[in-house]
This record gives sequence, C-alpha cells and structure tokens, in this order.
Amino acid sequence: LRPACEKCGLDYAFADSGDGPAVFVILIGGFIVVFAAMLTEIAYQPPYWVHAALWLPLIIIVTIVPLRLIKGLLIALQYHHSAAPGQLVKKSDP
Repeated sequence: LRPACEKCGLDYAFADSGDGPAVFVILIGGFIVVFAAMLTEIAYQPPYWVHAALWLPLIIIVTIVPLRLIKGLLIALQYHHSAAPGQLVKKSDP
C-alpha cells in the first residue's frame, strides 16, 4: 500500500488490513472449489488427474484474483467507519 493517495493526499497510515483479506479469500475460495469437486466426484467419478487438471487452475483463479479487491474493500471499510486500534481508557471517578 502506498503511503498516501496520489490525487487527494489521504494518508494511509490508518490502513492495516492484516491477514483479513487472505482469510476471507481462503474460506470463500475453498468452499467454491471443494463444493465443485465434490459435485464432480459424486456425479462423474473422474480419475485423479482430471481432478488435478480441473481444480488446480480454479484454486489459483479464486484465490489470486479477488485478493487485491478484498484488501481494497477492507481498507475502504476501515476508512468509512473510522476504524482505529483499541485503546485502554481509564474511567474517571464520579
């Protein structure tokens, strides 16, 4: 991520998507590929090389392609909701 926006100068220091995008991509992509592989196995029972030929490219497509999009989405949501790290605040006595 760049330090700031080239057009408006917005500082991206607040943006920390961490591992969130990767987790979402793995869970969603894994569901898609496993569900499709199970349906194919139940319906056609192809040999293992057919599974490899079908699902390895699909795994790459459903993980690499949406990763940048989801990272951008999480950073935009952080900005929209003014997300900040948690801080311990002492309560004042009444």
